Amino acid sequence: MRRVLVIGGYGGFGARMSRRLADDGWEVFVAGRSLLKAQQFCTGRSNLLAVALDRDNGIADALATYRPFAVVDAAGPFQGASYEIARACIAARCHYLDIADGRDFVAGIAALDEAARAADVAVISGASSVPALSGAVLRELTPGMENINAIEMAISASNRATAGVSVTRAIFSYIGRAIRVWRGRRWSIAYGWQDLRREDFRVAGAPVLEKRLVGLADVPDLALLPERLPGRPAVTFRAGTELTLQSLGVWAMSWLVRWGWLQRPARLLPVMLAAQRVTSVFGSDRSGMIVRCFGRSNGARTERRWTLVASDGCGPEIPGLAVPLLLRRLRDRTLDAGARDAGTLLSLADFAPALDAMPMRHAITTHALPPPLYARVMGAAFEALPPKVRAMHEVLRDHGASGRATVTRGRNPLARIIASVIGFPPEGEHDLHVSFGARDGVETWTREFSGRRFHSRLSQQDGRLVEQFGPLRFGFDLPADKSGFTMHIRRWWLGPLPLPIALAPRSVAREWQAEDRFQFDVPISLPLIGLIVHYRGWLE
Repeated sequence: MRRVLVIGGYGGFGARMSRRLADDGWEVFVAGRSLLKAQQFCTGRSNLLAVALDRDNGIADALATYRPFAVVDAAGPFQGASYEIARACIAARCHYLDIADGRDFVAGIAALDEAARAADVAVISGASSVPALSGAVLRELTPGMENINAIEMAISASNRATAGVSVTRAIFSYIGRAIRVWRGRRWSIAYGWQDLRREDFRVAGAPVLEKRLVGLADVPDLALLPERLPGRPAVTFRAGTELTLQSLGVWAMSWLVRWGWLQRPARLLPVMLAAQRVTSVFGSDRSGMIVRCFGRSNGARTERRWTLVASDGCGPEIPGLAVPLLLRRLRDRTLDAGARDAGTLLSLADFAPALDAMPMRHAITTHALPPPLYARVMGAAFEALPPKVRAMHEVLRDHGASGRATVTRGRNPLARIIASVIGFPPEGEHDLHVSFGARDGVETWTREFSGRRFHSRLSQQDGRLVEQFGPLRFGFDLPADKSGFTMHIRRWWLGPLPLPIALAPRSVAREWQAEDRFQFDVPISLPLIGLIVHYRGWLE
């Protein structure tokens, strides 16, 4: 019988994994700092042996004493951790696996590849929900997609699946902190546990988990997938608990961290854990996971979606499913030596027997997506636009372009005040980047002139394009010709209130193709005040 040493083997995820490995025929050394807790966990269970082990001191001695076939690190947190345990395993010539979700830790594990190959052992990081299961799902979703624009994932945990200290510490490591995300065709900055969204988890035969609130989480997939998938898609991962109040509390804390008012959020860890225990009587025992892939299939705009709903409190089993699968392959010598993340090693079919054996439902669905916003507004005229103009407005979940712009500001003091309030860029020559995001028929445009951003939201109303800047909305007609189209203001509103068209801004914006580039010219002025701002340039 081959031996496996599981560090953190009696913890929240480690305990479930240890039992699975024992049932799979492994002799499992359940290791942790408390020998008493390890013994209590192992009592009465076959193939489980208790071991006292401090993961920060004594790992080399433990490897020499127990000589395991493999070590599984299920302790964490892995944010900011070193590779000392993995290096010790390489030196002892035993395999290493972990269930890390720390972005830098998992994405950087390939630094040990040469040493692992020389020792003829496998070093595998991220053998958990991400990136092992998420990667397996995406390999099922993406075949046949000519181009992938965006990947969006979310996990919502049952409130009764109480997070342990390590998981909570991992979350606290990025709350309100800057996170690098690939969006709008470039790397940009978002903030942990912000960018909140409501998510529904729907699978035939399972209860619907509606309007679960999830916020941005920092996981390895954010770094791995843009380089791994065709089209270099935007990647977003969100997480949350089922109780809205809990998620809003963490969201509020993220702003305190982002503003610098809370320098050490980890100090609040005992308070958060206590609050979680008190509220654990509320909510349900159901968790959900969703992976969405947006792109084109046979030329059609398509969303492919994998959704899982876990009932009866079995959601916490999911992070421990990949390790037994990978250990079987190591035992059968069907997995090569070397160091890499687990995101490319398993298929959804590998996970299916374990998922289907529990009270879970999961399914893949395909959804046809409507035409882009400008195509809906312009109808047949959109298809007649020059290719560079049309391509700029074929937004499918995420899009982006870069170029140059020249900005002129009005001289009237009131014009300058209005431009500043709206957030129009300062006068001068600028590097320009525009990010386009589409969701539920509405596009969000983020224009960045030399680092200064302003946003607008675009939608369709009564056959017109409507663009919103703060409380002001403008309705445009879009007459087109063979070179491009113009934008004519026909209505405007302050909130829901219509305003007199005679007082509307004067603006005839134009977009066209020239010199094999998308060109734009946007003048904006007001009656009696004159020019507010005029920006023109190109994008590609």
